[in-house]
Order: sequence, then structure tokens, then C-alpha cells
Amino acid sequence: MSRIGNMPITVPAGVTVTIGANNEVTVKGPKGELKQSLPEDIILEQNGDTINVKRPSEIKKHKSLHGLTRTLLNNMIVGTNEGFKKELQINGVGYRAAKQGNKLVMNLGYSHQVEMEEKDGISIDVPQPNQIIISGADKQKVGQFAAEVREKRPPEPYKGKGIKYVDEYIIRKEGKTGSKK
Repeated sequence: MSRIGNMPITVPAGVTVTIGANNEVTVKGPKGELKQSLPEDIILEQNGDTINVKRPSEIKKHKSLHGLTRTLLNNMIVGTNEGFKKELQINGVGYRAAKQGNKLVMNLGYSHQVEMEEKDGISIDVPQPNQIIISGADKQKVGQFAAEVREKRPPEPYKGKGIKYVDEYIIRKEGKTGSKK
């Protein structure tokens, strides 16, 4: 029994879902268009503005693909309708970010500036020098790009300097203490 896989997906107004041969799914919405080929074994039934995802049998492979397929399809619909975003925060003296054209330029304590270029389907916004907002329609691309930005200077546990997600909690360590005589 898959609790996630059995839930129907409601398609909001303004979003069109086209299910092609071999489960090639195309979703068009106000935020863009996404295409993905979902597993062929899983059955996709479209009834008006709802989509049901069903599995053909109870074997382990079909059970594991059932919830995954439903979640991937739901993420495509939500992404093209509302979009996804990740917020990053930069902590540290002299650490800052700026956007120059379609590039994200960061000063992270290295001898050089770190530059990252926007990818297709991803938009970068820097409302403050210590805040980066990455948004787009594809949840996987947004998360991957945010992880690549964070990787440039991950937060360290002693002073908390580095790039972290806004909702991330850094476990702090106590530093060394001098010998007491």
C-alpha cells in the first residue's frame, strides 16, 4: 500500500498535462514547460483535472516506482504553476554576493572572486549582499544549483562562517582552550 502513490493529483487551472506514448509527460504552465519520461510500467490515468497513478502488480519494483512516479509528476505540476525556490544566507566578515548580468559573483575569503553562471531554467536573485535566492520550475535543478553554490564555502562549525540554507541549523563546536596553570 502506497499512501503517496494512491493520492490523486489535481491539475490547477492554467496548467496543461499531456501524457504521450511510453509515459512521456509534458507539463505546460505559467512558469514554464517541463518534459520528463516516467517509468513505463506505471499506469497514468487522466480524468479531467485529476491524474491517478496506478501500479500494474504488487511486485517490489512496481511498489517502489509507484510513489516516486506520483511525486515526480506532482513536482512538475507544482513547479510549472508556482515554481520552487531555495534561499541561501552568507555569514562571515567580508563575505558577500552580487549579481552581474547573468552571473553570481561571490567574495568568500579566497584570493579570487567565485563566479557562477545562471543555468537554463534557473534564476538568481540577490536582494541583500548576504542573501541569495535561487528559483525555477524544476525542483531538481533548483536544489542541485543551490547545493553547488553552498559547496563553494560550506558553513564551518566553530564560527558559523560560510554559505548555508536559511532554514539550516549549524551545530556549533566549542573551540580550543588554553592550558590552565
